[in-house]
Amino acid sequence: MGRLSGFRYREIIKILKTFGFVFYRQASGSHEIWKNFVNGRFTTIPNHSGDMPEGTLKAILKQAGVDAEDFISRK
Repeated sequence: MGRLSGFRYREIIKILKTFGFVFYRQASGSHEIWKNFVNGRFTTIPNHSGDMPEGTLKAILKQAGVDAEDFISRK
């Protein structure tokens, strides 16, 4: 298990808010679009129960332009 494992939806949202992301709109199914109005970046976040798969979280951070180390340090 890597350093990005074990994060839940609520934790991810809480941390992304510190980077300036806000809820933008509901996407299909249980997915949400979050936007940072400062840099104009979007990221899609699935609102599922349980831990977020590490690969999914990596993709979220890549879309958001957030470094994994910065994300972990704000935990």
